[in-house]
Amino acid sequence: MFLLKLLSRLFLAKELCSALLSEKSGLQYTTVDSDLVVDVKNLSEILRHEFVPKSELLPPSSFHAQNVKPRAIYDGGFPESKQRGVCLRIANGGAGQTGLLRAWADAFIQDMVKKGSQPFEASTFEVAWYLGDTTESLSMLAAGIVDVALTYNAAAEKQAIDTGSALQRVYALRDHFMLVGPLANPAKLHDEDDILTMFNKIVTAGNADVLTPPDPNERPATRFLSRYDKSATNIKESQIFATIGQVPWAYDYSKWYHQYPRFPQEALQAASFLSEYTLIDQGTWLSAPNSIRAQLRIFKLGSDDAADLLLNPGHVLYGTKAVDHEGICRAFMDWVVSPIGGQKILESFSKNGHVMYSKAP
Repeated sequence: MFLLKLLSRLFLAKELCSALLSEKSGLQYTTVDSDLVVDVKNLSEILRHEFVPKSELLPPSSFHAQNVKPRAIYDGGFPESKQRGVCLRIANGGAGQTGLLRAWADAFIQDMVKKGSQPFEASTFEVAWYLGDTTESLSMLAAGIVDVALTYNAAAEKQAIDTGSALQRVYALRDHFMLVGPLANPAKLHDEDDILTMFNKIVTAGNADVLTPPDPNERPATRFLSRYDKSATNIKESQIFATIGQVPWAYDYSKWYHQYPRFPQEALQAASFLSEYTLIDQGTWLSAPNSIRAQLRIFKLGSDDAADLLLNPGHVLYGTKAVDHEGICRAFMDWVVSPIGGQKILESFSKNGHVMYSKAP
């Protein structure tokens, strides 16, 4: 059975290789965790995601890695902040990639400097961003690698409170999931379809295209790209699949279900490149280059309605092990929900002419 499974994936890789070489020659992409630029003539970096175990694909920012380092450090525009160093460590994935965490960090530092009673040089400090999805961010919080975490899964966040790895949880922002896919729309999704109907159509069309592959000159095969990384996005799409009675990640592996464990920007880029449907957060979509978004269409966008399956609420958690610079950490928890603090930043934080996030209710 293992041999049959391996052969099926090799066949899938061969089909993917042929499609890429015939339709996407010359295109390049860059992975989030290295400076390596990969040309489609060398497809090993893409195809390895079809059959390399997920445990071998953990990005360097994972809390499993030794000597975890921040992805970026912000100083609020004060170079002298290096004298005091990092006093607040934040873990997050998508909002860090879109630039929101930088906007928050710089504004928070500036506000703290204005309120500070110490000499100007001594009151400045740095904020460090550690890249990680929701599961990784909560694990870094529990391990004391970071002081706070911005995450997107209520059940996991409440578990962190119940188990004692977090002391406080505040509602910080509302992001929104969206289902995007190829312009050709091989699953024939309609605007009036709800999100469950759309996922049902993707499953049905995906299975049909496996049995009878379409002519690639007419349309791409129906495929769904999953980050498959225990991120909030992966948990949400899994919830939707389970709601319609489907588990495409289970044995036997669904050939139309593409497991691509990468961060949001890279997942969206791959979906665009490979003409696949995928679930993505609105912040990542709006911050993506026009060349990526031009190859995809939005089929369903979440709202601020608390009952909407595609609402993506973000909460900030304060960790139990955040013992250094407690005053600054607690001040940030108050600041991020303040109408004149973090919430004010959300009002004007935009990309491509669109405000990316809604304020917390």
